[in-house]
Amino acid sequence: MVRLSFLYPIRPERAALNFTGVRAALSFAGVPALLHWIRTVAAGRAALIPVLVLWLLAVGSPVQAEDRLVRLAVPQGLVETGFLKHLLPRFSLKTQVRIELVTPGAAAEAAFSDRAEGTPVFQDAAALWHMQVLDGAHPGTARFVDWLGSDVGARTITAYAPDGVQMFTLPQITAEVEEEIVFEGDAMKGQNLSRSKCGRCHAVAEDMRMTDIGSTPSFFVLRALPDWDYRFQAFYALNPHPSFTQVADVTEPFPADRPSPIVPVAMTLDELEAILAYVSSLTPADLGAPLQHQ
Repeated sequence: MVRLSFLYPIRPERAALNFTGVRAALSFAGVPALLHWIRTVAAGRAALIPVLVLWLLAVGSPVQAEDRLVRLAVPQGLVETGFLKHLLPRFSLKTQVRIELVTPGAAAEAAFSDRAEGTPVFQDAAALWHMQVLDGAHPGTARFVDWLGSDVGARTITAYAPDGVQMFTLPQITAEVEEEIVFEGDAMKGQNLSRSKCGRCHAVAEDMRMTDIGSTPSFFVLRALPDWDYRFQAFYALNPHPSFTQVADVTEPFPADRPSPIVPVAMTLDELEAILAYVSSLTPADLGAPLQHQ
């Protein structure tokens, strides 16, 4: 309840009339009508205007009230755990934003679901629960999302332990493990083949770093590239290799009018598999951090 202190004497019946007008303006016509009413009843009494404006700010407008109500769609199974009776009042106490539970499919600003829709927020023994934001522009919804992701929200989630048994934990997201590429060829044979077939241009081993063509990347540099395996498996199709490379049963013979400009590099798919096995065993060169563009 807001108490007003008038800056000049006023009769009780007139004060009642004033408050009735404020309530009517807010209920039926909103803030513009209220401002018109203030100008009408306070004409010649300038001291009354700041008092009424302060009262309006204290009471708030219907738009502000809507911002402090979030409709949350929740399956009945989650409601029956009693978890939300623990979680939601603590959020409302902190933020003064009230959460109203509705059934899935009803009009709502946000939803909890055990389907993989939205952001994982907590889990129990049966499901990983996600929060889906249905109205991203709603201020109350944004505060609820921020609170759930905060330290206070996390402690509130994990603190729910009826009869001393913790029922909910934070999401346990398993990071994807990069699959290691394995080639079944003979790596030792691949090293010898690399020396004889690739070594005239590339440094394929530590003892060949000073015998390669300077403009040609070493096997160590190529091994450091994210797509190194593709580059080696398809090397015969990548320039400049097509003009002088022949892979049995894969590449076409050189055209009669365009022979190889150098002694051709000829190999089989089994030999290429051995080279791939050797390259996979090499320690990639340290190429440094990626370039940062300003």
